[in-house]
Amino acid sequence: MSKYKTKRNTAYFHLPGLFEFYELYRIFLSLFHEHREYFYDWCEIGSIYGAPSDCIWGGGRVEDETCDPSDALALMQKYGISARLTFSNSLLRKEHLSDKRCNTLCALFSESSRVQNGVIIHSELLLDYLKENYPKLYFISSTTKVLTDFEAFRQEVERDDFRYVVPDFRLNKQMDQLDTLTQIQKDKVEFLCNECCWFGCKDRRNCYEAVSRRNLGVNAPEHHCKAPASEQGYRFSKAMTNPGFIGIDDIQNIYIPMGFSNFKIEGRGLGSALVLEFLLYYMTKPEYQLNVREAIYLDNMLDLF
Repeated sequence: MSKYKTKRNTAYFHLPGLFEFYELYRIFLSLFHEHREYFYDWCEIGSIYGAPSDCIWGGGRVEDETCDPSDALALMQKYGISARLTFSNSLLRKEHLSDKRCNTLCALFSESSRVQNGVIIHSELLLDYLKENYPKLYFISSTTKVLTDFEAFRQEVERDDFRYVVPDFRLNKQMDQLDTLTQIQKDKVEFLCNECCWFGCKDRRNCYEAVSRRNLGVNAPEHHCKAPASEQGYRFSKAMTNPGFIGIDDIQNIYIPMGFSNFKIEGRGLGSALVLEFLLYYMTKPEYQLNVREAIYLDNMLDLF
């Protein structure tokens, strides 16, 4: 058994855009709480993650901030959901650790009274700093580490530093190897379900490092994606054809029976309308998807496009 309480036969979704999609979640979480019959009984919300746009510790994606961090935290506490700061910048140096904005956020999120909050992290330097200065936070090993070698991934899972580890999406379907993990190890694995990036990409690490440089304000050439049809941008229909895609049938019929329970949905920077489609597909019963759409579309506070 894991030392962290989870319900067996339940999928815990980790959702994108804590700050960017505050208005969407303000409505959606109310529906999820008040109309639980709209949603699959086998799923729960494990966390919502993100970082304000002006955080130099940020990485993975650049997102726009649309709410005050204290408001985002208050919403999470209202519904008992863990909030995660995405501080996965891979290029941090010692002088970056004193950043006032990022330290203020860590202090704020450390003081949660109802549920423990976490940090998604890449940098070992930042990990050591946060462990010493903000011991109330838990840590998630970021997919930006691009762990494509299974044994390297296993070693990461075995580290006590991390409550969860997100492997590269290209390990998602390595079922024989995944099934060699112990149950305690399986409880720590958090699969990235809906990645749209090209399965054959050799440049993923460079892509993430470009975002890290941008967040640090480093003047460097833009990273240009060389993947086929990259000019189309993110399309959920395209993500569904990715060999690493994990759909709801996979979750129910393969991953949960194997003992896995944590599933990350990407979507920072993609817009509220697309994130809503993720919430409908992964969490909402088909017969109630129109109810959820109407409740969200008709809210005057939310601009979906």
